[in-house]
Amino acid sequence: MNVLMVVAPCDFRDEELVAPRRALEYAGHTVTIASSREGRCVGVYSVRVTATVALAQVETSSYSAVVFVGGPGARELFADAHAQRIAADLHRQQKVVSAIDISPVILARAGVLAGRRATVFENEVRELVVGHALVRSLGVVSDGNLVTANGPTHVQQFTDQVLKALVAAARPVVGARPQLAAAAN
Repeated sequence: MNVLMVVAPCDFRDEELVAPRRALEYAGHTVTIASSREGRCVGVYSVRVTATVALAQVETSSYSAVVFVGGPGARELFADAHAQRIAADLHRQQKVVSAIDISPVILARAGVLAGRRATVFENEVRELVVGHALVRSLGVVSDGNLVTANGPTHVQQFTDQVLKALVAAARPVVGARPQLAAAAN
């Protein structure tokens, strides 16, 4: 499966990118790094990564999941229409939508968290309330295809839940009938 990881161009949380990316690739998923612009992105602790696609260019139909990485730089993405479009489109397509640290604010602003359980770094709780999320004071919260975490101390649990959600998303729906192509007249 193809997974999109979204980072800010500067000051993303290094461990919130590195650990999930490593685990996703180890599990056989292809990871694409995206940011507000293509090119080099630098984390809080100087991890460097290349965004190979700009958010404006992301074709959501190409991905099974998105992971929004947090860190102070993620604030730049809160009002980014392209980041919000990606979250909303993937959610509408019933794909895995995940965010850690302060980045669940992107999901809230995209309307993805309305009526859904979620968590976020403590200083951004109000943003989730405004977005009508059912805020939980937990390290990691999974609600169907949505996975949120409140910070880097929960990055391993977050990663595990994202991987579980991808496995669940890949399972065929029990009782579902295969779609038949319409017969040509």
